[in-house]
Amino acid sequence: MADIRSELEIRQVTPADLEQFNDLLAYVFQVTAKDMEEGGYEEGELERAKRPVLEKSDVFGWFHDGELISQLAIYPCRVNIHGTIYDMAGLTGVGTYPEYAGHGLMHDLVKLGLRHMRDHRQWISYLYPYSIPFYRKKGWEIMSDHLTFDVRDTQLPKADANMPGHVERLEIDDPDVIETYNRFALHNHGAMIRNQLNWDEYWRWENEEERVAGVYYDEQDIPQGYVLYWIADEVFHIKEMVYNTQEGRIGLWNFVAAHFSMVEHVRGDIYKNEPLHFLLDDGDIKQTIHPYFMARIVDVAEFLKVYPFVEPGAPLHFVVADPLAEWNNRTFGLWWDASGRVHVTDRPVGERVALDIQTLTTMLMSYRRPSYLAKIERLTASKKAVKQLESLIPMDEPYFSDYF
Repeated sequence: MADIRSELEIRQVTPADLEQFNDLLAYVFQVTAKDMEEGGYEEGELERAKRPVLEKSDVFGWFHDGELISQLAIYPCRVNIHGTIYDMAGLTGVGTYPEYAGHGLMHDLVKLGLRHMRDHRQWISYLYPYSIPFYRKKGWEIMSDHLTFDVRDTQLPKADANMPGHVERLEIDDPDVIETYNRFALHNHGAMIRNQLNWDEYWRWENEEERVAGVYYDEQDIPQGYVLYWIADEVFHIKEMVYNTQEGRIGLWNFVAAHFSMVEHVRGDIYKNEPLHFLLDDGDIKQTIHPYFMARIVDVAEFLKVYPFVEPGAPLHFVVADPLAEWNNRTFGLWWDASGRVHVTDRPVGERVALDIQTLTTMLMSYRRPSYLAKIERLTASKKAVKQLESLIPMDEPYFSDYF
């Protein structure tokens, strides 16, 4: 096909384009009728369920003679980054019909999307990658992991009879489940601050009617954790387990272990690089780890101004390379005033750290530490500068269990 860009129009996608939006998604991601059936959707229900997302999101696309041929959606979210709440742009719904590939359409859409995010003060973006190399070229980098585990019934922890609290089985949308997650998200780096639409997306491809919440209450009857689960074919499946205290963790595992006579395996997911085996008496379990979400700093200067560095330090500067956002292709100097407030300047103050936007993102998200990134030559800096970065950047690794 010859270059037909002169025949194409790039514009915002509206709810009137919902059918085309869903058709393109279904084609690119090969969503079948069986997928929808297994997710509990009847004909036409998925389109209706997706309408609120489209209405809340900013969607941009290329059109050819009125037909939507390439698109991306910017899903407005909020996330906790080391205790600071950021507006986050969730990039989703990305796709182009194959006959229009090779014309740079997505490249232009992503550039447009980044400008839109910046205009809307969304200093960071998350996405679930269908291709890690593709999104790395666009400036995103891995920021979280997805671990799966398989524990045999004989490996379940022995119940602690001294636990003062108790577990109640509740509906997955019970207010105590929502409130428990809210407290969890406010104390766990990387986590989504979920509103109702985020919760709807969290369950989008699952039949939530078959899921149960086991909520652990402490002695004061305060919910301290929950496990979202279902039981099928003698397997206890854990979708997510969150807890705000270690008592909550132990209490929830007591509850899981109480199913010893009903199941042969416990299988589940963990959304942080925190392997389960170390917490079990018999740690010889099967575990797998996969990269999960990717992140990208949209505007370096604005992101740094509110980033919660551990403590004030000596001045230093980043020399950043960004493949798409030209406003990030420059020097960013950092210095702290007497009150401990960070200031960002374009002057090369202090030690020099040269890196690309991908490396800066994964480092400030604490997915990988500065010393490791220097070792594998993802950043160029003196030993003094690397040591300085190690003391400035918080240690907590990201937790992110959502999907959009």
